[in-house]
Amino acid sequence: MRKKRYLILIAFLAALFFTACSNTTSNQNTSSENAKTTKKAIITSTPTLFFHGGGSSYHAEEHMVKAAEKAGVTKSVIRANVDSNGKVTLIGSWPKNAENPICEVNYENNRQLDFNKHGVYATNVVKALQKQYGIKKINMVGHSLGNISIIYYMLQNGKNKKMPQLQKEVNIAGHFAGLTFDGLPSSIKQPAGMKLDKNGKPNKMNSTYKQMTQVRQIYPKNQVRVLNIIGDIGNSSDGRVENVSSLSLKYLVADRAKSYQVVKIKGKNAQHSKLHNNPQVDKVLIKFLWNK
Repeated sequence: MRKKRYLILIAFLAALFFTACSNTTSNQNTSSENAKTTKKAIITSTPTLFFHGGGSSYHAEEHMVKAAEKAGVTKSVIRANVDSNGKVTLIGSWPKNAENPICEVNYENNRQLDFNKHGVYATNVVKALQKQYGIKKINMVGHSLGNISIIYYMLQNGKNKKMPQLQKEVNIAGHFAGLTFDGLPSSIKQPAGMKLDKNGKPNKMNSTYKQMTQVRQIYPKNQVRVLNIIGDIGNSSDGRVENVSSLSLKYLVADRAKSYQVVKIKGKNAQHSKLHNNPQVDKVLIKFLWNK
């Protein structure tokens, strides 16, 4: 009888031991799973991405971004650095309840003339933000070559509903139909004698602009509001980009855009490289994007 009680006691203690071990293991697994599934900050406000021009950097975006901060638009600014292979590194972080967050995009290869790669770079930035913050909508602002990132992002993603959807775009000093610099490849050279019809369609097109015309079928209908800001220092040019090249954006997007408008900035501060530091541009941009 005593032996039987002894065996029962041993069995009981063993059961307690294994139950304790099981609970400890279970708790460890639960802690591990919680660590793996910790939610990142989900951003519900629409982020705005800024793209700089050729030979430049995110520093060219800082004046506009600081103007937005001063206007009370946002307190949340990060940077996305893109190396020459398209790898994106996010610098800084947006808090969970970030209002109108901004991302300054920086391309290490800032003289890339393969416009398709600009689309890849922009896509990689948007994907990185989507993965980190779960964003579903975006705004985009481009200056000069930065506008190419917007057009080629849409060429590559305009029909992809799994990607964040473009809501508003601001194009500043865009050279959509080409540039007139000597030594440029014919694919991005503005054709001599180029003129636009009432719909913004060039009478002559280089090969890159012809490729861009595909967005006429790709932009989602009645979704994107477009603001086209051009500079005129007195000769129908901002000193680097002729107004006809910038205004050729109309043919690419106006038919499908929710709205399309042009703002012409005049005077010495309308010069190409001064437009992104122009208080008048700041005011127009802020009102368009955030109704401030």
